[in-house]
Amino acid sequence: MKALVATKYGLPDILRFKEVKKPSPNDNEVLIKVCAASVNSWDWDLLRGKPLLTRLGGIFTPQYQILGADIAGQVIAVGKNVKRLLPGDEVFGDISGAGWGGFAEYVCVGEDALALKSAHMTNKQAAAIPQAAVLALQGLRYKGRISNGQKVLLNGAGGGVGTFALQIAKSFGAEVTAVDNSEKLAMLRSIGADHDMDYTKENFTENGQQYDLILDVVAHRSIFDCKRSLKPKGRYVVIGGTTARIIQFAFLGPLVSRMTKKKMGILIHLPNQQDLNVIKELFEKGKIVPVIDKSYPLFQAADALRYFGEGQVKGKVVITMD
Repeated sequence: MKALVATKYGLPDILRFKEVKKPSPNDNEVLIKVCAASVNSWDWDLLRGKPLLTRLGGIFTPQYQILGADIAGQVIAVGKNVKRLLPGDEVFGDISGAGWGGFAEYVCVGEDALALKSAHMTNKQAAAIPQAAVLALQGLRYKGRISNGQKVLLNGAGGGVGTFALQIAKSFGAEVTAVDNSEKLAMLRSIGADHDMDYTKENFTENGQQYDLILDVVAHRSIFDCKRSLKPKGRYVVIGGTTARIIQFAFLGPLVSRMTKKKMGILIHLPNQQDLNVIKELFEKGKIVPVIDKSYPLFQAADALRYFGEGQVKGKVVITMD
């Protein structure tokens, strides 16, 4: 089978599109013919080996030589202990907890990582959903729930997580402020943002506005600056950002939360079928639609990662196998 392979850390130039051995499923696995996959920031970090935490499974060489966590495809074969899925089932899921491998024509994965795809989803849409949409949902639910009329700010709203979080928050009745660069603001308004903010011209921690929930995908400001943008019982959750800020929120977030009524911390990535099915239901109700910026065939997947690394993606980048 064909796959995009990285045998060392580096930029997309080190990736090779090559023939590798087709996998066979273990007793508790299914073999998936991948129809589409999508790029996430985790793929970008693992490719480069930065930050250093991404090298925990391999200091000098990558633990996962075939990246790709989000996939959509068809079950081709099942192991003898598989109970829920059958050959022919169309599925999608986040396989980051099951060995990665989505940037390839076939992958083997445990059935618990997969959900049945909606008949109304294209493969591109299904591949764009799993990791980003579930992170968005879990972030919005961090230490509480959104209720109708609450004010939500999304920092870094124009990427995969942000575009899903915006639509999900609107489906819950929130008033949403989307923060990103000027090139993405029109798109954010088109998918429901009530207010938008160009971060190059305005600092949301200094304008005096306060929010019930802030979801930060690109955290780089001090926790103490961010705290003043929360209402007295507000919640602030970090999904991504600089290593320094993630460490700061990890250590000081619990302390701030204990000393005040404001809840601040980082989200731990926990892919699961239950949340993926919630997302599928929202899609089927027309509440969310994946924003897909560009798609690339597998043999040009290095270009997909290169484009992602430029930081200007609106929503998601998808890789197709045809």
